[in-house]
Amino acid sequence: AACAAGGGGGGASSSEPIKVGAIFDLSGATSDVGTPYGDGVQGYVKWLNDKGGIDGRKIELLYQDYAYEVPKAEQLYTQFVQDGAIAFMGWGTGDTEALRGKIAEDKIPFMSASYSHILGDPAEAPYNFLVGTSYSDQLISAMKWILEDWKAKGASGAPVVAFMHHPSPFGLSPWEQGGQAWAEANGIQATAYEMPRGATDYTAELTRIKDSGANYVVFQTVSSPAALALKNAQSLGLDTMTFVCLNWCADEILVNLAGDAAEGVVGAIPFTPPSVSVAGMKDADDFLKAQGSSLQQEGLHYIQGWTTMAVMAEGIKKVLADGKELNGENLKAALETISNHDTGSVTTPITFTPSDHRGSKALKLFKVEGGQWKQLTDFLSAQ
Repeated sequence: AACAAGGGGGGASSSEPIKVGAIFDLSGATSDVGTPYGDGVQGYVKWLNDKGGIDGRKIELLYQDYAYEVPKAEQLYTQFVQDGAIAFMGWGTGDTEALRGKIAEDKIPFMSASYSHILGDPAEAPYNFLVGTSYSDQLISAMKWILEDWKAKGASGAPVVAFMHHPSPFGLSPWEQGGQAWAEANGIQATAYEMPRGATDYTAELTRIKDSGANYVVFQTVSSPAALALKNAQSLGLDTMTFVCLNWCADEILVNLAGDAAEGVVGAIPFTPPSVSVAGMKDADDFLKAQGSSLQQEGLHYIQGWTTMAVMAEGIKKVLADGKELNGENLKAALETISNHDTGSVTTPITFTPSDHRGSKALKLFKVEGGQWKQLTDFLSAQ
């Protein structure tokens, strides 16, 4: 179980390394965004360790590529916990949801790159914490903006929204966990369209969407399929439609792949992209510049991984500052006292409580202009 001899915890006076497990998608279906995210998590750990770690203790990151395969995620999770990991950095929705029961049993605080709404509910997932705005809140924030944009255009009636999604639990999460219900309650005519796995063309889906009279298309997928759909939409002449990307396709990768077809795309992005400079990016940027790179080069998902690991480290700091033993239960309790934690405007301030592990309730919208993500709104709340 989680009590491997020595472990990665130890008492408050220990000088043992602090073991944190991690899985990244470096070669699977979401590796286009998984690789920079994983680099960000590793970058933060290296930066922190170079400064002496936490109370003189280094973080030892136990990580491996799991290629977006749920059974592999479960196997690596078990292995790293047996090796003494007291906290875990995960990745996908399918694997994080599959693991949540085991995470709770093992009492291992877990932050992944899945912002599935259910994972922020301690009644459903007691040891999971969301640093990013949940997918449902992202979709609701986007639809709130759509209603305002529709009014601003002086259009009559209700907007028609097409929700194009990845064929996975990740793809359906915002729709099934509140988005569809919110659309109905607010008079938006919304329909979900699956984006078939491995498709090399979305003309058929987009033609159905065009025939439905849709005014807006919201994507819940990763960058590559969204870029392909935008190029298909451009060749179909769908220039009266407004396209909106939720977190995992609103990034530089989309702009690079879609080129001018990305112009005007709106992004509901919980983490500020590096094209908009904020104070919370300085450490990551300085760290990367010392290695001959930069945050502009590494991109949005790097700062996302970095910030998520930084919030987990904040919890670890609290446990050690209180002189408590570093274990999963104490770390969970410490994370639940994080209130209005300032990430330097990379995200809205983060707050966790014992009854709510959705740390971020707001996000900003950005828009692609001249090949760059420019800020469109201030923080919008889905509440």
